[in-house]
Amino acid sequence: MALYQEQSLKLYNSMTGEKEVFTPINEGNVGMYVCGPTVYSNVHLGNCRTFISFDLVFRYLKHLGYKVRYVRNITDAGHLENDADSGEDRIAKKARLEQIEPMEVVQKYTVDFHNILEKFNNLPPSIEPTATGHIVEQIEIIKTIIENGYAYEANGSVYFDVLKFNKDHQYGKLSGRAIEDMIANTRELTAQSDKRNPQDFALWKKAEPQHIMRWPSPWSDGFPGWHLECTVMSTKYLGEEFDIHGGGMDLKFPHHECEIAQGEAASGKSPVNYWLHANMLTLNGKKMAKSTGNFILPEQIFTGENDVLAKAFSPNVVRFFILQAHYRSILDFSSEALLGSEKGFNRLMDAYYSIDELPESEKTGFDLDQWIQSCYDAMNDDFNSPILIARLFDAVKNINTIREEKLGITSADKQKLKESMKAFMFDILGLKDETSEGNNDGEKLAGTIELLIKLRAEARSNKNFALSDQIRDQLLELGIQLKDGKDGTSFSLK
Repeated sequence: MALYQEQSLKLYNSMTGEKEVFTPINEGNVGMYVCGPTVYSNVHLGNCRTFISFDLVFRYLKHLGYKVRYVRNITDAGHLENDADSGEDRIAKKARLEQIEPMEVVQKYTVDFHNILEKFNNLPPSIEPTATGHIVEQIEIIKTIIENGYAYEANGSVYFDVLKFNKDHQYGKLSGRAIEDMIANTRELTAQSDKRNPQDFALWKKAEPQHIMRWPSPWSDGFPGWHLECTVMSTKYLGEEFDIHGGGMDLKFPHHECEIAQGEAASGKSPVNYWLHANMLTLNGKKMAKSTGNFILPEQIFTGENDVLAKAFSPNVVRFFILQAHYRSILDFSSEALLGSEKGFNRLMDAYYSIDELPESEKTGFDLDQWIQSCYDAMNDDFNSPILIARLFDAVKNINTIREEKLGITSADKQKLKESMKAFMFDILGLKDETSEGNNDGEKLAGTIELLIKLRAEARSNKNFALSDQIRDQLLELGIQLKDGKDGTSFSLK
């Protein structure tokens, strides 16, 4: 029996505003689409939070035994500056400013995106399609939408007719926006506009003479609208109806709303069963965003070259910090928060690495199976990573009590505890086991501390208590606590 048959997973569906039991369209198989980056600049930490959140979802579904097809796109054309139907293409603008080809911009920042997510230990998606690789499919779906009566051509551009669509569908159902309110809050069209209604959005835009990125179509040399690529690529690889669509909360309107409209207009089917949205990361109390300059790059965190943090932090610690908040909650980024996460991360890792050395007993003094199920219960409740982490720290308390020989554990349960912690820490949360894959930094640290313990023991035997105390106190300042016992001195990370 697959693990997903034993565990009841509930997702918070943005469409209904409720937690729902997850039932995939095809048993044992999950289709998941997540909106990827527009590759015109370095990915910042706020962007990374979204992708780490959906990496958690991907990892847990795989852990439960589902066969998951995870599609995450690369937007390399069609995304205009103001997210609407005017302005300059973000990639083309960067290319013009740097006097290079647009695809050089795309390549540079796609590589950066992949490198950063690899440092965060994100699993790659199953398929990573690009907008420019699916121009033909985007033209074909526009033809279908026009044939179905929900789009019109005007001076070489094609627009989606929102008001006509809304007569027999519901535009705005994901974001909860009524079409009447949208009409009331929309400015009048300018004389230059080709749209019939202000609410209409572009499916295809005729390229101005200065526009670098353009393709031939039945309507004009131009480029597809930003919303269209996700409709095309999600349905091409996952079908006209699929299980999960994810993205940042800021994409709910208009991007995801337009995706739903395009899908329903083309196929007559609502494309997605479960909509998942990750919330924002804030810095200085404001949303982290490139447009406002209020952001920090992951590499600046890893090197410590920034004006926000007291020191550098590893990708492992930053990932742990992000997962300490639920993906649907706002998370505020600060030096104090990262320092706290680093201490917690070190305590967790120290406890895990000490399991093999725990003394064994004839019986276990706590309910291990109940603890394991409590970890699953956390993840089954809409991927509640902060509760899972709290359950892991319950295990840390037990491990430390066993170390002190105030609680027992059998040999078999010790192995079961280690395997379970490994699954939740590394396979599901995606923290990196820094003693594996040839990375021996953990061993080096342990060896260095053991050397200092020996030097301290020599100082004590020579009655040089000042040096002995100095070694102990300075290690404590670094977050390493020495514990003197009848069998010698041990250490733990605070």
